[in-house]
Amino acid sequence: MSNPLVMGKSSQEFLDLAQEPVDISQYAGTFYEEVGGRPVFAQLTKNFYASVAEDEDFRRMYPEQDLHPAQVRLQLFLEQYWGGPTTFSEHRGHPRLRMRHHNYPINSHYRDVWLGHMNKAIDQLELPMLQAETLRDYFERAAHSLQNTPDTM
Repeated sequence: MSNPLVMGKSSQEFLDLAQEPVDISQYAGTFYEEVGGRPVFAQLTKNFYASVAEDEDFRRMYPEQDLHPAQVRLQLFLEQYWGGPTTFSEHRGHPRLRMRHHNYPINSHYRDVWLGHMNKAIDQLELPMLQAETLRDYFERAAHSLQNTPDTM
């Protein structure tokens, strides 16, 4: 849902960064390390976008034909948010989530649909309950903060 422009490296080079191995020992003590690092966040975002792709109505919210770039942006953002590599900000600048989503009308219906897809993706990871609930809590708060359109009566 964000602008596909990247800073620095080309778009393909940016996409490739999400595939590079990460030495998880550099992130000891973080939630990123606790859940398993890059493979877990890559799988979470893959699960999420696979679910979105199957939802014809909600899929229209995403302007790009190929959802893979959006998947990578979300993966790298989440890795950074949870204490992993800062690749997202190094190449895309400050996350500015509200600004990046302001062009998309997000009412309570779309917020809840988004959360449904994310919760499904979390379920597919089969994480320990505390880790799964930590993710759910974050996504619940983030989704509410991005709601930018009132519901119609």
